Amino acid sequence: MNTSDVKPGERVKDVHFTRDTLSVYLVDGRTITVPLAWYPRLLHATPEQRMNWRIAGAGYGIHWPDIDEDLSTEGLLRGAPAPHGSEQVTIWVSNRQKEKARRKAHA
Repeated sequence: MNTSDVKPGERVKDVHFTRDTLSVYLVDGRTITVPLAWYPRLLHATPEQRMNWRIAGAGYGIHWPDIDEDLSTEGLLRGAPAPHGSEQVTIWVSNRQKEKARRKAHA
């Protein structure tokens, strides 16, 4: 984001999840709602991991430390999903699914 493109109202105010969506509330009153399927790390994260977020990037970003995910209001406003096919994301999702299966087997 160029500094000339920065709009104070596009700062993050709050974040909420439903079963299959992410909603980001902006300071200017707008709400951006996107499908969780756009962000595999968030989709496969536990509810606790999703709720552990921090405002980042001078208020224009969101960081989830437990899953190492970062989103910007600029990308969300553009409707930009996470790049698909990223080897790192594919490995992370695969490991997450294995961990869930292992926990289920031991429960």
